[in-house]
Amino acid sequence: MDPVFDARRYLIPFRSSLLPQIFTDTLVIGAGVAGCRAAVAAASHGECILLSKSDLRNTNTAWAQGGIAGVLSRPAGDGDSVDSHVRDTLTAGAGLCDPDAVELICGRANAALSELISWGAEFDRAAGGTLAMGLEGGHSASRILHAHGDSTGREIQRAVAAKARQTPGIRVFEKCFALDLITPGSGVAPGEPVMGAITHHPRYGLQVIWAKATILATGGAGVVYRETTNPPEATADGLALAYRAGASLADMAFTQFHPTCLYLPGASRALISEAVRGEGAFLLDDSGHRFMLGQHPMAELAPRDIVASAIVRQIAKQGSSRVWLDCRHLTGFPARFPSIAATLARFDLDPSRDLIPVHPAAHYMVGGVRTDLAGRTDVPGLYAVGETASCGLHGANRLASNSLLEGLVMGEVAGKACAEMKGGVGAGDGSGAVPAPPGWRVARPAPIAIVSDIRPSDHGELDLDDVRSSLRSAMWKNVGLVRTGAPGGGRLADAVSMLDFWARYTLDKIFDEPGAWEVQNMLWVAAVMARSSLWREESRGCHARADCPEPRTEFAVHDLWKRGTPTPRTTPVRS
Repeated sequence: MDPVFDARRYLIPFRSSLLPQIFTDTLVIGAGVAGCRAAVAAASHGECILLSKSDLRNTNTAWAQGGIAGVLSRPAGDGDSVDSHVRDTLTAGAGLCDPDAVELICGRANAALSELISWGAEFDRAAGGTLAMGLEGGHSASRILHAHGDSTGREIQRAVAAKARQTPGIRVFEKCFALDLITPGSGVAPGEPVMGAITHHPRYGLQVIWAKATILATGGAGVVYRETTNPPEATADGLALAYRAGASLADMAFTQFHPTCLYLPGASRALISEAVRGEGAFLLDDSGHRFMLGQHPMAELAPRDIVASAIVRQIAKQGSSRVWLDCRHLTGFPARFPSIAATLARFDLDPSRDLIPVHPAAHYMVGGVRTDLAGRTDVPGLYAVGETASCGLHGANRLASNSLLEGLVMGEVAGKACAEMKGGVGAGDGSGAVPAPPGWRVARPAPIAIVSDIRPSDHGELDLDDVRSSLRSAMWKNVGLVRTGAPGGGRLADAVSMLDFWARYTLDKIFDEPGAWEVQNMLWVAAVMARSSLWREESRGCHARADCPEPRTEFAVHDLWKRGTPTPRTTPVRS
């Protein structure tokens, strides 16, 4: 790893004493389902700032089509149970799920979803008025709630954002970019706490937000890939912030690729929800054959890594760029999937008549900032929740529709737990969550003088738009669905070298606008993703190595990457 990745602590030079100062008990960075739920919980024990890079309507959560998984309290004999949800999650996770995390989150689904409904979330209902439960890949029972057909994320975002705005004690900062987390030193010393963040607002400029507890909820990293279902804002910012502040990133080889993304030359990629296959749609090759029938007992509803890999193999076999999703036999498609139907209509595609061309695309960051079951990272004062975090729920491959549930449950857990940072009742003090590790509650008077002194670079320059485009293409081609670390280095080693080169002439520079900071963040995180993929010499879950096609026992561990350490440390799966 090029030394520039570890040398740079902050993105910009600044003196904290010269900037506007804002104070709060809890700072939540990111305003999707996890961030909003964390803010509501944190506001129960103090003041909270909820910071959104865009606005509260435009989040990763709002882009989610499919649904939210959970076993609700229903009449006995319906064939489903929390234990069954746990088993399905563990199976999808391919040996890397932490069972305690799975049991916690699946077990709290009924309470979390009931609360969400009480906040006004409107889920689809069957003819008799009961909640309509759908089926998706990897699930052994129908336990997926949907809203307005295929707009589940948008409806959940509407409900949690409204609740956050209505909650006393929460201040919402929209269109505010978090550049870096603040630490009193270099960010690599053990026990060095996070004390808030330095932010940029287009109207107010740079500001320092001092916080007793900081919660990262910034979503994923899909935009590091050329083909992605994620919104343009998903540039891995929270992962990069955590890494520069000294927190560990875990399992970064595992990026989930959604099997079915609309694939038309020259058009932006649009997600075709898993729920479409849950309703009975088939995957066909060029000859009209259902190729998934011979791949897995669940055929099109196999876990996502299996379906995505099968599609890639079929595309290579037939020498094309896509396979076909057949919805022609489904009735009521426009009513069940209105958003998807509208998207298809823009390209003159009628699902009752036409086959839909599909191809996998980067969808979900399975790895993330390593946390315990209270959302704590290994840096005092810093918590992480949702897609930004790696709490152990997803293992090596996320089970469909578990992510929104994770955001609800872990957002509440971390929002309550962070009371411990101001001397209140938090995790381990009556909340039922795990207690804080020794040294977590670090006395830290604020504000303190923080100086980031970065000298201007005299090295050559690269065009940032070119770096962004080249990075995304290189990640897609070399750290995508099928990877190789063949003798002599292979494509993964080449990707590492490319990222080092771009970093050498990009991370040494000082920029003054969010688009440039995003490129720098993407470089940091892509470098860890590529190195984790090169280190993990096996195929497991959504990490597929052509040169190492089988899982290996010695890699049934979490790999943790920390600033200042060029090789990972490993930790066993928590039981």
